[in-house]
Amino acid sequence: MAPELQDRTRRTRPRSGTAAAIGRSLDIYYRDAARTERMDRLNAAFVPKGGLAFDIGAHVGDRTASFRRLGARVVALEPQPRIFRALRLIHGKAPDVMLCPEAAGAQPGEIDMHVNAQNPTVSTASPELIAAAQSAPGWEGQVWDTTIRVPATTLDHLIAQHGTPDFIKIDVEGHELEVLKGLTIPVAALSFEFTTIQRDIAQACIDHLSALGPYEFNLSLGEDHTLRTQDWTTAAQLKAILTNLPHAANSGDIYARLLWRVSVLT
Repeated sequence: MAPELQDRTRRTRPRSGTAAAIGRSLDIYYRDAARTERMDRLNAAFVPKGGLAFDIGAHVGDRTASFRRLGARVVALEPQPRIFRALRLIHGKAPDVMLCPEAAGAQPGEIDMHVNAQNPTVSTASPELIAAAQSAPGWEGQVWDTTIRVPATTLDHLIAQHGTPDFIKIDVEGHELEVLKGLTIPVAALSFEFTTIQRDIAQACIDHLSALGPYEFNLSLGEDHTLRTQDWTTAAQLKAILTNLPHAANSGDIYARLLWRVSVLT
């Protein structure tokens, strides 16, 4: 859940620890009414009332909250123990939410999670993201100070347990391709986060999805929760858009939807 450059820079100042960082996340992701309205409007294009959504990398659960407001059931994964406790306090009693204290990956088992205690929104299972961030403008001061071993599942396994989702949201800080490798069947629609310091990961994710089925693509930047192109693009077109994005764009979400799904709905 990479924040915009100005937010990321602001959060590099010394803080009092993970509890304060969780409080900042709650402020950023729950108290901006305009952002919440944009998020719900965009999610409504993919998540029907009575549908099922997977929230992979749920953090403090703002997307889970959005899916619930739309009347959907939610399976939410969050592997960081302290963040999971906050997620459970917010959504733990909801009958339409299944909370799972685990990560997603290419195969079930366990993976190493590199925790940024001062800024847990960028905790990651990807050593490559940490390496890319070391010399990247806008990522100054980020420190991954703890490594923990966490349980991992796959999207295929979640589908076997809970059913095929209408929408999968993936926000896992550079680990997106590994999560998608655990999906071997096409789903109607999904989104995954990208950063401009790892464009190659995003482009590999597009290739993986294209191998699963006939997808078309769009993207949203930062916390806009607004699709950037009026017409959905091909994989090749979106990869070109990603290549030409300025570094200052920093991060966003790529959306993919199956073409056969679009033709049925229209």
